[in-house]
Amino acid sequence: MLIAQITDVHLGFEPGNPEESNRKRLDLVLAELIEGRNRPDLLLVTGDLVDRGDLDSYRRLAEVLGACPFPAYPLLGNHDDRGNFAQAFPHVPVVAGFAHYDIALEGLRIIMLDTLEVGRHGGGFCEVRAAWLRARLAEHRDTPTVIVMHHPPLDMGIDWMATHPDEPWVQRFTAAIAGHGQVQAIWCGHLHRPIVAPWNGIAVSVCPATAVELSLDLNPIDPEHPDGRPMVNADPPGYALHRWTGHGLVTHFDAAQEHIVIARFDERMQGLVRELFAERPLG
Repeated sequence: MLIAQITDVHLGFEPGNPEESNRKRLDLVLAELIEGRNRPDLLLVTGDLVDRGDLDSYRRLAEVLGACPFPAYPLLGNHDDRGNFAQAFPHVPVVAGFAHYDIALEGLRIIMLDTLEVGRHGGGFCEVRAAWLRARLAEHRDTPTVIVMHHPPLDMGIDWMATHPDEPWVQRFTAAIAGHGQVQAIWCGHLHRPIVAPWNGIAVSVCPATAVELSLDLNPIDPEHPDGRPMVNADPPGYALHRWTGHGLVTHFDAAQEHIVIARFDERMQGLVRELFAERPLG
């Protein structure tokens, strides 16, 4: 099973412009997923769906996702608005005011977690959400599970976007999943870069954005002293592909751009492919 992830779409960054750059970047990624060699079985859209929380942008996003030949599952990020989101995506469950839900697949469970905290750029995870998550995890202790959330629960090294481990929401989330060994991975957005890190024995990955990407600078930043460092790049729009084998998960990252091919599977490469297959154990 192939699960695609896109994130940080930020539709509506240019208000009143239906052909804005972020829409064109989104269209490039969706075209590659739909028409390319790795069409997924489903698509996760993991937050910052729109840039300003406006209903028109949500409706345009719902229209384009609805045209996909595979199901698309949206999630909220810090740029989103729960009320307008609910109007454009009425099929998404709202539980105690939060838009989170789970997806049951063959041998795999995905929990889509709402970490939006109104008025805050960073994540939020209150006791109401913690109780809901604990209940969901208790339901299927033997089913491999992925938690999908916009905000990563650890510091990934981009100082100006870092999550501090002592933030109360991180501590609540950590306590909520403690002892649930079925959680195999956590898939996030928010940081506009492909990043992977282990955290409490769980593989955490961050998907690159369809909108602009963040610059890679792992040095500390002083809020009081601008140093001219690059912060945002116009790199090609990215996405993730998570492959569920029935026994484990493998994540790949790619970008929607023209790839310069220097070799193809033809007679020249056939010998190498045969050699590689011959090295595998039989049976």
